[in-house]
Amino acid sequence: MMRGKRNAGRVVVLAISMAIGTAFGSISADAAELGPSMASAGVSTVLENNLSVEEYVELAKQAQGASWGYTHVGIANVESGNLNVRQEPSTSSKLVGKMPKDAACEVLDSDGEWAHIQSGEVEGYVSQEYLLTGPEAKLRANELVHTVAVSNTNGLNVREEPSTDSEILTQIGEGEELEYIETIDGWVKVSIDGEEAYASAEFVTVEEKLDTAITMTELLYGQGVSDVRVDLVEYAKQFLGNPYVWGGTSLTKGADCSGFVLSVFKHYGISLSHSSRAQANEGTKITAADLQPGDLIFYGNSRGTINHVAIYIGGGQIIHASSPKTGIKISNYTYRTPVKYVRVLQD
Repeated sequence: MMRGKRNAGRVVVLAISMAIGTAFGSISADAAELGPSMASAGVSTVLENNLSVEEYVELAKQAQGASWGYTHVGIANVESGNLNVRQEPSTSSKLVGKMPKDAACEVLDSDGEWAHIQSGEVEGYVSQEYLLTGPEAKLRANELVHTVAVSNTNGLNVREEPSTDSEILTQIGEGEELEYIETIDGWVKVSIDGEEAYASAEFVTVEEKLDTAITMTELLYGQGVSDVRVDLVEYAKQFLGNPYVWGGTSLTKGADCSGFVLSVFKHYGISLSHSSRAQANEGTKITAADLQPGDLIFYGNSRGTINHVAIYIGGGQIIHASSPKTGIKISNYTYRTPVKYVRVLQD
């Protein structure tokens, strides 16, 4: 009976491979060359995602012609956490950055064990074992690519409605990215920490992108920081890339902004409310100049109503559960206008 199941499985895989290879063979000469490789990479994709062969072939066609600015794209293939980027191809070499799960890179060279990569501002070496390359990477990238609206001016007004008469929800710094929804009559509809808003199309650039590595500078905290603050920040960063879930408090299965903060601080014996508005009153108010890693930063709308919270990690950066699309991520702390700074750790 077991032998029969194995044979049946081989037949299914062979049929999928042949169908995909045949489909590619009819597209073009280049596609025909890519067909068998793409077919081999795609069998697991078909089976794991319950795709029909036709659906897979369509996805593969799209991926084949896409580049997203990469010549040889690679995708971090880790279950959780981050893929370490090292200065040299050795596990004992200095860390120069980290690639979160599903982050993309340009593969510059590979010896089969280590890949020399460039991802964002990070160049170094990653273990080939945890990196998708070739057709499989293109297919995965095609699923991961997302559209963003990038501010091309400092102090971009983000409004409640698509009108200059509408209230300003917050202001965005130059180069900051917002989740893109659609463009409507000269206005770009975006999502900012899960809330829909509008920015003038004149002052944003809409582009497709893949996430990239985080530099070690972005992960630093600064000098003279207490051990507990360093430990708390390192603990919080373990969950980078994990999902956002409205009302959630799980650091692994999903949390919203206040649920993420609540659960991180709970690990250190500090009890906080499950509400950003309430958390804003559960510590000591400080100024931006007083900020230390582990302090909380709050954001709100034009009326001053607090609706988002993040943990300051030093170096002008925060970690926060941003939205269902981006999950737990690192941002500049001024990615939108802060309305309050609070110290909960009294060390």
